[in-house]
Amino acid sequence: MYAIIATGGKQYKVSEGDIITIEKLGEKTGEKVVFNEVIAVSNDGLKVGSDVANATVEASVVKEGRGKKIIVYKYKRKTGYHKKQGHRQSFTQVKIEKINL
Repeated sequence: MYAIIATGGKQYKVSEGDIITIEKLGEKTGEKVVFNEVIAVSNDGLKVGSDVANATVEASVVKEGRGKKIIVYKYKRKTGYHKKQGHRQSFTQVKIEKINL
């Protein structure tokens, strides 16, 4: 059984027991999170639309952190312009506990 959920502007295919990395939620480690925006659920057959209107996915926060540093380098030739910037994206890791239909 798996479900497709939407959070943080992205979609994730999850099943029970999965640990996924998503955009930062602002919850503390060990707290429970409920995802209400379920797009599809597959349990013998794929269900979408009004069939999954009341479906939810329960998860618990494993950890929060920041990803690997990404270097952003802007450069324009012949003008002497260059700019170096770094960026670290914040994330939340969650463990999927239960898919409710």
